[in-house]
Amino acid sequence: MYDLIIIGSGPAGLSAAIYGKRAGLNLLVLEKNPMSGGQVLNTYEVDNYLGLPGMDGFDMGTKFREHADKLDVEFREAAALSLEDRGGHKLVRTDQGELEARTVILATGAVHALLGVPGEERLSGKGVSYCATCDGAFFRGRTVAVVGGGDVALEDAIYLARSCEKVYLVHRRDELRGAMVLQQELKALPNVEILYSHVVQEILGEEAVEAVTLKDCKTEKSFRLPVAGVFVAVGIRPQTELVQGLAACDESGYVLAGEDCATDVRGLFAAGDVRRKPLRQIVTAVADGANAAVSAGTLCR
Repeated sequence: MYDLIIIGSGPAGLSAAIYGKRAGLNLLVLEKNPMSGGQVLNTYEVDNYLGLPGMDGFDMGTKFREHADKLDVEFREAAALSLEDRGGHKLVRTDQGELEARTVILATGAVHALLGVPGEERLSGKGVSYCATCDGAFFRGRTVAVVGGGDVALEDAIYLARSCEKVYLVHRRDELRGAMVLQQELKALPNVEILYSHVVQEILGEEAVEAVTLKDCKTEKSFRLPVAGVFVAVGIRPQTELVQGLAACDESGYVLAGEDCATDVRGLFAAGDVRRKPLRQIVTAVADGANAAVSAGTLCR
């Protein structure tokens, strides 16, 4: 019986592990992937984390894990399949067996949202990508499209413009939603063209992406835009399947929890991108992890 099981090893989960370990909790971190760090591993540059401007996302994720390792945090590579509330404790079923803990922190993060258009699934990995830093090198000197208008889409377009011949940023609204500093940097790049009020209708290609069909939302006219790659950055979806029907969630699937990260189920906490809140950044995920661990420690005393 653990004091605390943390499901997920992104910034929120690792922060929770560090704070929980320092509080003397007997804890375990479950991670379904072989490498800790979460989405930050796929971020080419983190420029808004206090004291570490311009740090490579992979390096940041590695540093977070090294901190936890120095405290001898116990990790186990296993996928959580279900979570049950047994009153005084929680039962976590994994693909490696069952585990019990007095408290649980859900820190499973979020995954990329899909466009849901014809050709997207078929050409995924064949020109359709959800990670510019992972796949951008394959499109050096070629023309690509980035779909989205938030921070991630702008960062992806800026990153790709460094090596691609041409980058189209396709956004369904008539103005971008990303940070103004990113907008200014993007608009200053000579090989980037922003297509406002456009949506992707279909991704075309036989063995690989060859083009996209775009619709101008104002004129309702559609046209074919030749591109070698499509980078989708239209938001994220919280990975909260484990607690659906157990803890209260909003209409988008985010867990309802306050700043103490406590859900409406005693002993169950939500930290990071799974929690409903106005800002989802690395710094807020780390803060959530700390708050959740402190809250869990209070129950375990």
